[in-house]
This record gives sequence, structure tokens and C-alpha cells, in this order.
Amino acid sequence: MPTFDVVSQVDMQEVRNAVDQAQRELATRFDFKGTDSTVELHEMELRLHSATEDRLRAVVQVVEEKLVRRKVSLKALDYGKPEEASKGALRQTISLKAGITSDTARAINRWIKDKGPKKGISSQTQGEQVRVSGKKRDDLQAVISGLREEDFGIPLQFENFRE
Repeated sequence: MPTFDVVSQVDMQEVRNAVDQAQRELATRFDFKGTDSTVELHEMELRLHSATEDRLRAVVQVVEEKLVRRKVSLKALDYGKPEEASKGALRQTISLKAGITSDTARAINRWIKDKGPKKGISSQTQGEQVRVSGKKRDDLQAVISGLREEDFGIPLQFENFRE
């Protein structure tokens, strides 16, 4: 019986590379001179720091641009509110979302039962992933294409497609 797993992951090496590129751009761009703008990666969150609100927005834009260029989905970002830091500066924390929460897994399972092929498809939650199985390969491919069109608020990847 063919199966596949629906997962939500973030390639941390690509995130690290994007942060390094953003730091280099912030250090060399003329409009960031003297603003003490920085981007740091700690575990599963990005910490941005800048002197003014518009410079902080520009830092966010630079980071997003670098992430998109490295094919990291912006759906994986959870933006915190900008906070006051010392000397009138601002900082913002952006968390990286990885894994499928139980609510999202429930929504995916419900979508498969409601809108997926009607017969022969079943799905169950296994930790931070959803295993989908069916009788026909074509039905599973239809589920994958349908899930890609639907927006669950997180980036979805499809792994371990087995016959």
C-alpha cells in the first residue's frame, strides 16, 4: 500500500547562510552605516536590532530577501513585535516554525477526509508529521497537489513516498 509523510521542516543550514549574507549586506550598505543594525541566529529564532523603526523594517526586508533566495519559505517565520532596546534602539525576534502542531495536523487530516479522493485514502498523525496511505499512487499524488494548493500557514514538504 503506497504511503507518504507530510512534514514541515526548515533547512537550518540555508537559514544560517541567509543570515550570514544579510549580516554582510548590512555591514556594507550605505544606508545602514551608523545604525548598529544586526541580525543574529540563536537556535530557532532570529534576533534583529537597529536604531530606528524604518531601519528595522529594512533589516527585516533584507533578511526575507536572503531567505527567499535560499528557498526558505517565509511561512516558517513567526514575527514578534518590535520592542524598545537601550538608547532608543529597537529589536525584534522572529521565530522559526518547524514541525506540524496537533491543530494543524488535525486540519490536514480533516482536509484529506473532506476534499481528498473519497475512497482508499487514510491519514493519521505521527508525532510532528502526518502519514497518508492509499490504495493507488494516483490518489496519493492528487492529495499532494491538493495540499500544495491549500494554505495551512506553514510550509509543507512531502517525504518517504513509498510503493
